[in-house]
Amino acid sequence: MISEFYQFYLAAMNDFSEQIAALSPSEAMNSEQRSQPTRENQIKAEKISTEQRILQYFKPEEIQRGTFTQPDISLDALAQQFKRSELPTYPITVDDYYRQLFQEVLPYAIDTGSPTYIGHMTSALPDFLHDMSKLISKLNQNLVKIETSKSLLFLEREAIAMLHRLVYNFSEEFYTENIQQKNRNLGIVTTGGTTANISALLCARNAGLLSKENSTELLKESLYKVLSKKGYEDMVIIGSRLMHYSLNKAASILGLGTDNIIFVDNNSEGKLNCKQLEEKIQECQENRLFILALIGIAGTTETGQIDPLWKLGEIAEKYNIHFHVDGSWGVPTIFSDKHKGKLKGIEKADSVTICGHKQLYLPQGISICLFKDPQLLNYAATTARYQAQQDTYDLGRFTIEGSRSALSLCLHGALHIIGKKGYEMLIEQGIYQAQYFARKIDKLKSFELILEPTLNIVNYRYIPDYLRDKLRKKMLTNAEIERLNQINQEIQQEQFEQGETFVSKTILFDPKYSKKIIVFRTVLSNPNTTATDLDNVLEDQLRIVDKIQKDKG
Repeated sequence: MISEFYQFYLAAMNDFSEQIAALSPSEAMNSEQRSQPTRENQIKAEKISTEQRILQYFKPEEIQRGTFTQPDISLDALAQQFKRSELPTYPITVDDYYRQLFQEVLPYAIDTGSPTYIGHMTSALPDFLHDMSKLISKLNQNLVKIETSKSLLFLEREAIAMLHRLVYNFSEEFYTENIQQKNRNLGIVTTGGTTANISALLCARNAGLLSKENSTELLKESLYKVLSKKGYEDMVIIGSRLMHYSLNKAASILGLGTDNIIFVDNNSEGKLNCKQLEEKIQECQENRLFILALIGIAGTTETGQIDPLWKLGEIAEKYNIHFHVDGSWGVPTIFSDKHKGKLKGIEKADSVTICGHKQLYLPQGISICLFKDPQLLNYAATTARYQAQQDTYDLGRFTIEGSRSALSLCLHGALHIIGKKGYEMLIEQGIYQAQYFARKIDKLKSFELILEPTLNIVNYRYIPDYLRDKLRKKMLTNAEIERLNQINQEIQQEQFEQGETFVSKTILFDPKYSKKIIVFRTVLSNPNTTATDLDNVLEDQLRIVDKIQKDKG
């Protein structure tokens, strides 16, 4: 079933084709000639053809409706089925193992491609990637060095350059010079957004503290000895409170500690308070704190909100601070001519993280970190005697990971097979779905829309009848807020265990009450999800509310 959101495009295409087919050859030619000057019909036909082809890759007609996981089994009970610790003495056949897998494991896995599973950033994949992943396994390339990857390494660098050009849009000469130049890198491929963020901050730290590229200061001396030599008392990261938790990991790994992450509050409009940001930067300078990086978020994982990237970029330039944009979720918005303005200022970033397994629709385990300056990665290079040597193509010099598969083949393939227009369609469909879902929620008395969606993430919560009037008048007590949190948590947990529809939950700060609230979080990126599916999610939640009330008497 083709997505309802594009039925009108397909109908228009069919009507147009039928009209042309009914004409005589001369009439058809004249009709075609009449449409060429404006290209209106040709553009419409090309758009519809692209949409049909891309949706076919996701094979929505093969999606099995129903549960996305086996219902009515608790996680504790499921865990008890996996307590064997003794290694089998004798081998079993492949068929026997698969039989065991299909009986004991797969019924309880999650069908992340289900059109009603809309709670996380894991969705349906285009079918060509399954064969491509099998090819990657057969090839068994290792992109740590040129001797175990050869052409696949150059292909990865080419794919990185395509994304780099989307973000930074430098000249043709720039890319011709740098794509395959030794000791210059437009970015790296990592196994996840967390590793990409850590890689960016590692480069920022070293570039800010070392006197030159390939310096061994931080290899031989402690971080705090180098800081002291540079005249600093300590080191910090600055960003909004919506920073991803991977930045906490980065702070720990890089030796800062989470206490040295300085959070900037939002202003009354819900945007990062740039005035407060500058005040905190000046305070850091007065206290001789080295600001490792200013972090901007392009699509938070909880709400999809985007920081004011242009303003953050200007502030970073003013104070000479590395500007890193965590765009793990939101950067693919740049494919859409209609919505790419939401990312204005991302080109000012010194580094950018993109998660391929999110809105690039790639398998789990691939993210990209782009660097504006092709030589910045040299500040984080590590060499070995047998590989990852200087003046070679070996990528292992620059990545935190050592051995790495050729999963970037999926990236290169998707960028070609889906293309800019295909990704544009997928991004715009997701944002349209979010807008539809938000309007649907806003019209229902049973639910409260928390925020207008910026991208394709929608936050809302259930409001019992007896609290709706008090919510409208902003008269909820602390106890009633806690009760709301409990109710919504129960709904979400029950929804997951029943396995027919799914949304996730998160905790947001409610400025009206200065309290944390539990809300539902929906991620609308599955091209197979229809308006009917979204309606069913809400109906399922209301049914669960009735069940909970009956169970409690």
